[in-house]
Amino acid sequence: MSGIHIVAGEASGDILGARLVAALRRARPDLSFSGIGGPAMAAEGIASPFPIGDLALMGFAEVVPKLPLLRRRMAEAVAQVQAVRPAVVVTVDSPGFTLRLAKRIKPIGIPIIHYVAPQVWAWRPGRVRRIARLVDRLLCLLPFEPEIFRAAGLDARFVGHPVLEAGAEAGDAARFAARHGLSPEETPLIVMPGSRGGEVRRLLPVFGAAVARLTAARPGLRPVIPLAPAVAGAVAEGVRGWPGRPILLPEAAEKPDAYAAARAAGGVGLIKSGTSSLEVAAGGVPMVVAYRVNPLSAAIARRLIRVRFASLVNILADEAVIPEYLQERCTPPLLADALAALLADPAARSTQATRFAALLAALRPPEGSPSEAAAAAVLELLPRR
Repeated sequence: MSGIHIVAGEASGDILGARLVAALRRARPDLSFSGIGGPAMAAEGIASPFPIGDLALMGFAEVVPKLPLLRRRMAEAVAQVQAVRPAVVVTVDSPGFTLRLAKRIKPIGIPIIHYVAPQVWAWRPGRVRRIARLVDRLLCLLPFEPEIFRAAGLDARFVGHPVLEAGAEAGDAARFAARHGLSPEETPLIVMPGSRGGEVRRLLPVFGAAVARLTAARPGLRPVIPLAPAVAGAVAEGVRGWPGRPILLPEAAEKPDAYAAARAAGGVGLIKSGTSSLEVAAGGVPMVVAYRVNPLSAAIARRLIRVRFASLVNILADEAVIPEYLQERCTPPLLADALAALLADPAARSTQATRFAALLAALRPPEGSPSEAAAAAVLELLPRR
């Protein structure tokens, strides 16, 4: 048997890792797997030595207090690779942890593949050559990324974006309305404050105040809040007392139905900047994007960031398809006003949805699904039997 070791550092990487394992098994049933992940990878048979929530940190001010824990987790991750001695190691996203792990295990001589190209083109282009020294192959989600990394001598492959496999566009609005008692007079407002604890602590109070202002003026709005596993309890507690009888979705499988219900009723989304905004775009829901980080992290980021936009939709389009409210502009009055304007303007909602469809089409891999394309690129580096 051949062993593949997969390391994910947060919820989105856990899902990617699980889909990759499933695609690899379909192609090569003889493969064995080990690694670090969350519930999705556990469902594929990978037992993680510690909770990946320990690794899901973002921003200088958040990481520093957790450094002793991160050092312990790094030592455990290195020891696991040394003990398992897999044929290939696949690190998934979370470059702050996974690329450090790659550096530590590089001397072992095992081929290393990194899945999800770090967005160094956005803020630290000088890291491209460093990444090229750490990994043997890079799997890119965006079509313009391989050229950037190949210029540094790195074997980089475009494998398509996994948002295309989420089924976001295939929901059932009537099923959602029946399950949650959504009346024809009510309009869903999709609210997604993030999957990390720090994001939820910063964004949820702001989002809640914006929802309160908005629902006071539009009583028919019904907040719909999908719950990311790592922060489900904190979000559920934080939305207690919100107006509009919020609908909480603990199961990711319900999100496509929620998007369909929002599309059918002219609803919109208030979404934190990141992968979730691309998923909501795949679901065809017009939105406003918002984000806020610790002020120290923001000051550092402003000196480094080299792109005009925060959301992937706007970056891909190279224009403001989605309104962005970041840092000082991420305030309840501004968010409420932007959402009210979008709700009142069918043409603006239609324009967003049309642009989403065109941008998402460019994220398809040349052959197969994104997870199948990623699996094929991994299998190429397996030692010959």
